[in-house]
Amino acid sequence: MAVYFHEEDLPEGVLAPGDIAVDTETMGLITARDRLCVVQLSDGGGDEHLVRFKVGSDYAAPNLKAVLADPSRTKLYHFGRFDLAAIEHYLGVMAAPVFCTKIASKLVRTYTDRHGLKILVDELLGESISKQQQSSDWGADEITEAQRDYAASDVRYLHRMRVILVERLAREGRTEMAQACFDFLPTRARLDLAGWADHDIFSHM
Repeated sequence: MAVYFHEEDLPEGVLAPGDIAVDTETMGLITARDRLCVVQLSDGGGDEHLVRFKVGSDYAAPNLKAVLADPSRTKLYHFGRFDLAAIEHYLGVMAAPVFCTKIASKLVRTYTDRHGLKILVDELLGESISKQQQSSDWGADEITEAQRDYAASDVRYLHRMRVILVERLAREGRTEMAQACFDFLPTRARLDLAGWADHDIFSHM
């Protein structure tokens, strides 16, 4: 298992065919204000690839965009709503189709209100991850080894977790409902970008 660090784009051909786990690191939680700094990817084979964008980047990244926009590859996320919005805003592509482990968890782990990645990795896989670098400066000139390992851990477990969550969705009869949620996520991300992040357009009010 290795973590590969790339500047401004993903090298061609480094990912195996098939579905990929995706995550992002930004300068904060307001997409239009807080720039995209890192995109993490894993094909589930044991390696992770981090693509870093420095301040002033034009986000050209043709290889990365081609992978993210590929409709034959499902992208695995944990809270994909945020990542989809960040990727579309800065890279100009909608990184779908989608499987979101957080949505799947909320549909099948109704015995708890704890659906964070750390909790899921512990419960479903029996492994531990550190969230110590979650709020670190991703826009710094140098990304530390601790930051790199943290970023890689955000995509390292998603393929294995999806297998378990797919089984539980089927067991509870919620596969179709989950798929409908995944299909809607790109639209939900676009609503966030368009100004409806904090308003439920389906509500009566």
